[in-house]
Amino acid sequence: MNVENRLLPDAAQRDELAKPGPDGPIVMVNLLKFRERAQYPDGRDAHLSGREAYQRYGRLFVPLLRGIGGRVVYSGPVNGLSIGVVDSLWDEVALAGYPSRSAFVRMTSTPEYREIAVHRTAGLEGQLNIETVPAGQLKIETVPAAAPAR
Repeated sequence: MNVENRLLPDAAQRDELAKPGPDGPIVMVNLLKFRERAQYPDGRDAHLSGREAYQRYGRLFVPLLRGIGGRVVYSGPVNGLSIGVVDSLWDEVALAGYPSRSAFVRMTSTPEYREIAVHRTAGLEGQLNIETVPAGQLKIETVPAAAPAR
């Protein structure tokens, strides 16, 4: 299996995104790899880490996402790999829910999104963006911890 982090979809992926897609909501799984230092095209803010530049993007992205009826489902750092082997782990995982694939495409095509995307590009070395379809509500039952042995 070949894994390649990228910043933008290639032509075939853009063509696929242009198709209607599944009915109803989707969740995008984002596996994020940050640059060590932010790389803005105009050279500004070189003192920022890639994570800090991406956090700027995130703060501006969330209102756009909510504006189309989407939401951040989960976001957190990658702590380690439990199964499998990769050359380099991603730094963070984020799950974003969208009302539909077309809503995702429309939002990422707006001038407002293009304006904030500079922070995403400055902060990310690359990412994988995986489209999924929710299979209903995930219910996690908690089990009480066993009493300590005496």
